[in-house]
Order: sequence, then structure tokens, then C-alpha cells
Amino acid sequence: MMTKIGKSWIRNLALAGSVAMAGLVPAKAMADNLSDALIGAYKSSGLLEQNRALLRAADEDVAIALSALRPVINWTIRFQTEYAHSNTNGLVTDTDQTSLFAGLTLQQLLWDNGGTKLAKQAQQETVLATRQTLLSIEQQVLLRAVAAYSSVLLQQENVALRRNNLRLLREELRAAQDRFEVGEVTRTDVALAQSRVAAAQAELTDAQGALIDAKSEYANAVGHDPGVIARQPSLPRRVASVEKARSVAMQNHPDILSDQHTVKAAELRVQSTARTLGPSVNLVGNLGYTERYSGTDTDIDNASIAIEMTQPLYAGGRLAANFRKSMAQRDATKAALITTQRDTAQGVNNAFVALEVARANLQSSYERIRAARVAFDGVREEATLGARTTLDVLQAEQELLNAETAQIQARAEEVVAAYQLVAAQGLLTAERLGLAVEIYDPTLYYNLVKDAPANYSHRSHQLNRVLKALGKN
Repeated sequence: MMTKIGKSWIRNLALAGSVAMAGLVPAKAMADNLSDALIGAYKSSGLLEQNRALLRAADEDVAIALSALRPVINWTIRFQTEYAHSNTNGLVTDTDQTSLFAGLTLQQLLWDNGGTKLAKQAQQETVLATRQTLLSIEQQVLLRAVAAYSSVLLQQENVALRRNNLRLLREELRAAQDRFEVGEVTRTDVALAQSRVAAAQAELTDAQGALIDAKSEYANAVGHDPGVIARQPSLPRRVASVEKARSVAMQNHPDILSDQHTVKAAELRVQSTARTLGPSVNLVGNLGYTERYSGTDTDIDNASIAIEMTQPLYAGGRLAANFRKSMAQRDATKAALITTQRDTAQGVNNAFVALEVARANLQSSYERIRAARVAFDGVREEATLGARTTLDVLQAEQELLNAETAQIQARAEEVVAAYQLVAAQGLLTAERLGLAVEIYDPTLYYNLVKDAPANYSHRSHQLNRVLKALGKN
């Protein structure tokens, strides 16, 4: 016949078990969601700001390359002293002349077989490559935010599990002590329960520490401390097959597109460098005022214009070395493109498999929890009848806890793997995700600087306003 203490122990275990399950239900409170985390990361990322600035620097390189096709006008002041010694049929003449020139000098490239234009086109390809690099950085920033959000959610649930597990074990300890007092169990059973309570307390402390670390990573990745995160994020649409995912990645991944533009830029630089080996034609002009001092003072208003053709004949091997260097750099970019394509394909495969494994683990966790709970309830009931020991009950309870822990881990892994697959295809960007943010427009600054506006032009004033808005002035 069941004793009063035995019945009390069962009621306590049932109550503690129900509390443990209730602790897994998300709290109804204002909470951060994944969209909030992604928006925060996009708006506050220093890494994105750094690479946007690098993109603006690449934009300026186009303006610099364009300027080589335009005239260069300088204000020049030149003070010059000349001494000449001549001997004509025994007549020796010494001439000492000092002059001062003030005026304008002009130099304009007329023709270099298209080398400078090719250099400008190479810089334009570099800009396109840098834009894709910026998108790749954006994917990294957003994926980090996804991982940080999932980690905080996982650790919150883990703390809840450990806290309620500790509550359950304390109830078991009290029940074991009560049964010991009436002689139903031995001191060994009490010691086992005490040991498990101490271990549960340590595990709770570890879980709380892990939650603090997860929140710290969240603040770093998102730009602010997390609120209460209590909602599982929705997953992106499932891709039909790994082959489809690879096909999308080959067409969209920013790393591949960046390397493709880098290869084009390198090929253009090879052509540009080859043409620098040929002749170039320049227009050279001077307009100014000269004063000469050579016994008598002479004032001259002078102007000159000339067309000069230059052909490099020997430069110590520098020109040939530059040409060979440009070809080697082109070959290196082509090899890098092949590597990137293979790495991207492997990344898609890995992400696809990781997602399938996480989903399988999550599905199996439901059956594992169901079976572990049935086993726990059965062992606990048998223990009240004397057919099971306290150790059996503690082991069954630990198995249930392990199953519940595996489930929340599998759920977190599924979220991260799902977004890793999106990133592996090159689709994890603020624009494609439809985030409620002002999408950074990489063409805005480029369109203002691509024509290399002068310092005091209307376009220059527009640039100043843009820079002020960016907080760079």
C-alpha cells in the first residue's frame, strides 16, 4: 500500500515537471525579433562603413584616371640664371643672363594609342568589383546577426531548462529526504539526489555565463543590447535542390562577381601597360611674362605652343618589367576566380547538408523527447512502488533533460544553417531580405565623382553636401 510520503513525492514530481514544461513557453512580452537584429546590424556595422568608404575611394580612382585625359594647367613662377662661354674665331664671349618668368603652363595628352582610356576602364571594373565586395561584407554582417540572435535565443531557453531542472531535482531531494526519514530509502539515495542538485546548480551557472556571452556577441553584432528574445524566427524559403542552389550561387554570389570584374580590370591593365611602350603625343603651351637682366633689362610678353611626340627607348628595364608584372597579376586573378567558384560551390554543398542534418535532428528530437518523457514517468511511478531506485529516476530525468537540450540546439542550428544556405547563394542582403532600412546606394557617390568635377564646380558643391551628410567633413 502506497504511503503518505510516497504520494506526496509523486505530487511534488508531477508539479515540478509541469513547472519545467511551463518554463519552455515563450513569455508574452515585448521582444526583439530577427528582423530587428538584422536592421540593427545593417545600420550600425562599422565594417560596412569601412567598406563603403573603401568603395568611395575606388570611385575616386576613376576620377583620377579620367583626369589624365584632360589638360593640366599650372600657375608657374620661374627664376632662372644662365651663363654661357663661347669662342668664335678666337673671339671669346661670356654671357651672364638672369630671367624671371611668371605665367601659365599647359599640357594636354593628345594620343597614346588608347593606353590612358584603357586604364580608366580598368578602374571602372575595379569599382564594380569593390561594390560586390561590399555586398559580400554585408552578407557576413547579416549572417553574424542571425547567429547572434539564434545564440541568445538558444541560451535563454537553455537557462530556462537548467533552472527548472534544478527546481525539479530539489523537489526530488526533498522527497528522498522525506522517504529516508520514514525508512523507505537509504542515505545513499539522499546523497545521490544531493549530488545531482549540486551538478544542476553548476550547469545552471554555466548556462547563465553562456547567456551573458551570447548577449555580448549580440551587442557587438547588432549594435545594441538584446531585449527579451522569445520568438523563433521564420525560416527562408527552402531551395528545391543543391543543384539549384549551386546554379543560383554561380550567378549571384558577390565573391564570384567581384573576382570576375577583377579579372576584367587586370586584362585591361595588361592592354594599357602594353600601349605605354609606344609613342605618345602631347600639346604643350606657355603664356606669361618674362623679365631678363643681362646688362640691360628686357621685358617680354611671351606665348608658345608646341606638339611633342615622345617614344620611350630605354628606361632601365622598368617598362618591360611593368608589362610582365601586369600579365602575372592577370593570371593570378584568373586563378583566384577559379578558386572562388570552387569554394562557393563547396560552401553551398556544406550549407545544404548542414540544413538537412539540422532538420533531421530537430524532427528526431520530438520523438526522443516523447520517449524520454514516457520513460521518465514510468520509472518515477515504478520507483513509488519500490521497483526502481532513486538513481533510476535521476537517470531518466537526465535523459529527458538531454533530449530537451538537443531539441533547442537543433532548432538553433536549423535557423543558422538556413541562413547560411541563403548567404552561400549570395542572397543574404538587406535588399533581397526586404529589410525596413534605407538601402545604401553605391552609385550615388560614383555618379558625382566619375566626371572628376573641379573644386569650385556645382558638382563639387553637391559632393560636399553628400560628404557632410555622411559625417565625413
